[in-house]
Amino acid sequence: MKKILLATVVLASAGLSFAQTSTNEVVTTNELGQTIVTATPVDFRITPPMTEWAVVEDGVLKEKKEFRNNFKRDGYLEAQNATDNDPVVQEEFGSRMNRAPIVNFTAQSGSGYPPDPSGAAGPNHYVQAVNTSYRVYNKSGNAMTSSMNLSSLWPGSSNFGDPIVMYDRHADRWFISQFQANPNQILIAISTTGDPTGTYYAYTFNLASFPDYPKYSIWWDGYYMTSNSQHTAVVFERDVMLAGGANPKMISLSLPSLNHGGFRSPLPADADGALPPNGTPCYFFNLEDNAFSGVSQDQIEIYEMTTNWSNTSASQVVSSQQLPVPAMDAVFSGGFSNISQPGTSQKLDAIQGVLMYRAQHMRWTGYNTIVLSHAVDMGSNRSAVRWYELRDTDNGVWSVYQSGTYAPDNVSRWMSSAAMDEFGNIGMAYSVCDATTTVYPGLRYTGRLNGDPLGQMTLTEESAIEGSGSQTVTDRYGDYAHISLDPDGETFWYTGEFLATGGGKRTRVFSFSVQDYANVENPFYDNLEMTILNEDNQITVNANGVFGGNDVQIDLIGMDGRVISTADQTPQNESISHTFNTSDLGNGIYFVRIGNSDFQKAKRILIND
Repeated sequence: MKKILLATVVLASAGLSFAQTSTNEVVTTNELGQTIVTATPVDFRITPPMTEWAVVEDGVLKEKKEFRNNFKRDGYLEAQNATDNDPVVQEEFGSRMNRAPIVNFTAQSGSGYPPDPSGAAGPNHYVQAVNTSYRVYNKSGNAMTSSMNLSSLWPGSSNFGDPIVMYDRHADRWFISQFQANPNQILIAISTTGDPTGTYYAYTFNLASFPDYPKYSIWWDGYYMTSNSQHTAVVFERDVMLAGGANPKMISLSLPSLNHGGFRSPLPADADGALPPNGTPCYFFNLEDNAFSGVSQDQIEIYEMTTNWSNTSASQVVSSQQLPVPAMDAVFSGGFSNISQPGTSQKLDAIQGVLMYRAQHMRWTGYNTIVLSHAVDMGSNRSAVRWYELRDTDNGVWSVYQSGTYAPDNVSRWMSSAAMDEFGNIGMAYSVCDATTTVYPGLRYTGRLNGDPLGQMTLTEESAIEGSGSQTVTDRYGDYAHISLDPDGETFWYTGEFLATGGGKRTRVFSFSVQDYANVENPFYDNLEMTILNEDNQITVNANGVFGGNDVQIDLIGMDGRVISTADQTPQNESISHTFNTSDLGNGIYFVRIGNSDFQKAKRILIND
């Protein structure tokens, strides 16, 4: 969210090569009467590799503090008391064994309140961004670069912040963004290769209003964005950006009749696993409490955006569904000061009334899933995490497959992020704090195994880092927390804020897995391994460790999500094997996926004759 600077930020020079482009903005109206703004970047640059950038020494990044600003969350609803009886609350800890984090390290502190941490894992790296810098780590937690000012990617930018990091597993590229005001802009950098320390394609797009609190997703036909502004449905031309084209299009619309409690933050569906099939609209999910004006039930409103890059005036976004959810209270009292801390009257912002990043999409055999989470008030501003698994059957009609409110004790839990692995297990991480039992702001996580009782986080709660102090300077805290799925399909990576002694703000990065727990007999797979041989116009897929009586579907999938070829096999001696003929396929990126309704495994391959 918008930052107010109290000190000058020193920018690192990078001496970048660049090519300037024109705005070329076109405003049209589609057949629904919706205003469509199509534009191209006002600036495009190719950066040199990070090894040639000016080093930002410790202490050069000056402190800035974010307090309230005039852009965001005006007129937030005020809760009277928690009045809805939550029918899906979980009041006990899970009993399955959990594990300590695999990797667990203190990362960048950031130069603002809050630090807005975001990050993602690739095959060999973890990249974290905060206000107002980013840094590349290896997957053991060792820094591979210095902390770099965000402006290193876009020289002349003002280090405004609210960065987002994504790893585009489908293209093996890194996505880093921030926003800017005066003029209002979105800045996006795409790595030119899978190496996050290398060169980047850097784009600057102008917008009509300030794009506060932006959220992004990866979809088959674009990079989608929402924000707390009129730009609630935006898409960038992904294939052109991946190719380093100087003039990718940006299409901007507004979600119709968006209900909110003073703060707009719908989430676009973000594809992990296999990309959705070509032609699938991008889904947007918006939390709507029955305390919001015009909302009669607790629900998630679902929108569909259809993008037409050839004829952008044919693009549109519609409300497709109002999905009822179990009763809950997503509105807290105290405005922006909600969560009580030990030893101080200063409270922390619960980020109320919105879904938390990401809306993770997973494509399965015969259905798709979306995993969501947000804060709910259990009474007297004790926050718990409400989470959902939504499903559709490849038809865009979503239902709540399971939901739960994780409140196993009186400790507040918020700033959550949840995702599913390729075996259908769910991992969830969040902030914790409680004034009464002296729990300082820290970070914990839990999870559930596929097949466990629905609506229950069945793993014991594990701590990644316990806080040791309270924050007294502002209610702003966290703002962003981000869980990403490792390309291995089973390891979760989370970054969030915690407080050190004296209330010093810190961020943490940790990874964990809920797969292959001791004393849990899995009926579908055992040390699943998939190998792919790509030669002589053939792709041969072999998988071992699959058992059970269910057939396994083997798919060859294109970069646009379409299924090119498919086969069904019954495991023999816990193994399956199939060969695809690729003589008619062009060069490019493809995916092989094996799975059924119980599990899946996907691998990226490159055909290059």
